[in-house]
Amino acid sequence: MWARVVASVRPLEGVTPPPLPPEPAPKEEKPAPPKLAAVKAAPVRKPPGTTLDGTWDRRLSRGAVAPDLVVDLHGHNLATAWHLLDRRLEQAIAAEARLLLLVTGKPPGPERPIKRGAIRAAIGDWLAASRHSGAVAAVRTAHPRHGGAGALYIVLRRRR
Repeated sequence: MWARVVASVRPLEGVTPPPLPPEPAPKEEKPAPPKLAAVKAAPVRKPPGTTLDGTWDRRLSRGAVAPDLVVDLHGHNLATAWHLLDRRLEQAIAAEARLLLLVTGKPPGPERPIKRGAIRAAIGDWLAASRHSGAVAAVRTAHPRHGGAGALYIVLRRRR
């Protein structure tokens, strides 16, 4: 069906399309972080068992909860971000923290046409494949006072 749509498109008369950007030079690829097969440009997927009670969701949506730990991934590549997140999750679980604020940067959108956000796109997969996945109760977008679309709350389960 898409091929028929593409075939039916005709350029506007009198309008010349902008030139295509030059092809970037191939980059040297580094090995992917453990358990990361591919980075997808998709919204953050929540690990299994991500239901929170209404009180938690209301408090998070209002920004009424202060994070116990902040993890800022600015300036990291995929491999270093994976390792930093893994170490900080381990520390938070050991300290019995309940809420992590994970600063990833804003995802691409209409106001940000440059394609970025590989780390943010990988977060859901990383958390699901992490050795700490059983400790993660939920992942939510942060309140604007904590970074909004550029940050995520990671709610950790209470130890029993």
